[in-house]
Amino acid sequence: MHVQELWRYPVKSLQGERLDTADVGPEGLSGDRQWALFDRSTGYGLTARRVPDLLFAAARLRTDGGVEVVLPDGTVTADDDVLSAWLGRQVTLRRAETEQGPRQYENPAVVAADGEYEWDAFEGASGAFHDSSRIRVSLVSTGTLGTWDRRRFRSNVLLAGDGEDELVGGTVRLGTAVLDVGTPVSRCVMVTRPQPGGIGRDTSILKTVHRERGGVLAVGALVPVPGRVAVGDELLPA
Repeated sequence: MHVQELWRYPVKSLQGERLDTADVGPEGLSGDRQWALFDRSTGYGLTARRVPDLLFAAARLRTDGGVEVVLPDGTVTADDDVLSAWLGRQVTLRRAETEQGPRQYENPAVVAADGEYEWDAFEGASGAFHDSSRIRVSLVSTGTLGTWDRRRFRSNVLLAGDGEDELVGGTVRLGTAVLDVGTPVSRCVMVTRPQPGGIGRDTSILKTVHRERGGVLAVGALVPVPGRVAVGDELLPA
């Protein structure tokens, strides 16, 4: 397998940036999930599980190391008041390196009788705003995705070929970085959400992932040896 695409998502649950090369360190791809939007009233970090509109904005890194958000109407901003007006709730954009204490997000627990979700809170990882401390880089293959649009699964590395499931428990080299592939990635309602570019709401995807794959798709890795990864790099044993 080799790297077909590289993606980073500067703001959690927003659209990201496609890259040709990326530096990879202990927290994942440089700039990945380094910001998140938090609800000022509840204290929860926002994700597209709970707030699907997030997927219709995009985030990009600035040359000065900051971040900016492109809203659906084309507005470019990092201003909390503008972002709050867009979402219809008071939010603040926070940077991971300055965010102290627990980070809580909401995850759908069960579907109630009226078809609405009941929600549980969970604590995310420290450092970059990943859901799990066991996953800093996510990888998925074209063979696993089949006809599903890869944007639904928001993996950092799209591999041409198939076989990433067999990597779990092993160590691989990608470019000059070494990855410990430790766990499959559990999937939730987020993969069903609509996105720009004609991706519609599709609940059948999550049902299929649960029925045919035990609720997991893609694999997650930690980074014991930082390095640089580029499109075209072969995935090799470490």
